[in-house]
Amino acid sequence: MAGPRRRSREIALQILHQMDVSPELDADTALGRYFEHLATHRGVAQDDDDEEERLPAPRVDRKLVEDLVRGVSEHRAEIDDTLGRLSRNWRIERMAVVDRNIIRIALYELKHCESVPVSVAINEAVELAKRFGAVEGSAFVNGLLDRAVTELNVRR
Repeated sequence: MAGPRRRSREIALQILHQMDVSPELDADTALGRYFEHLATHRGVAQDDDDEEERLPAPRVDRKLVEDLVRGVSEHRAEIDDTLGRLSRNWRIERMAVVDRNIIRIALYELKHCESVPVSVAINEAVELAKRFGAVEGSAFVNGLLDRAVTELNVRR
């Protein structure tokens, strides 16, 4: 089971993905929809007697979700400019939506979240890519973020 911070990044990724495919959604609306509707859903497990058992909702750092979604949204033009320079052979619109948003989260953390160590930003992005992206997505994300650290001269 993922910890609260990883789960929060997963949720931020889901919200940013939705915003990417539905450009009319702003950060506040997308966050509101998630926390009003999806966050209240709890998983259901079947036991051996075919009785439903409610599973506890995973813990989430709501502030982190909100910070990531709002931060990526507010800095999206800058992040996409950086992403376009780093991905020399790929136009942003040709990237898989999941990979593109994973990289956006990581670039936001690398450039704007000094409390997040570089290794954590990269490792979390790679783990998200392994879980939600295409087979080769994690290698693409890792390579692009390694280049970002070097070219942006990020140190912490």
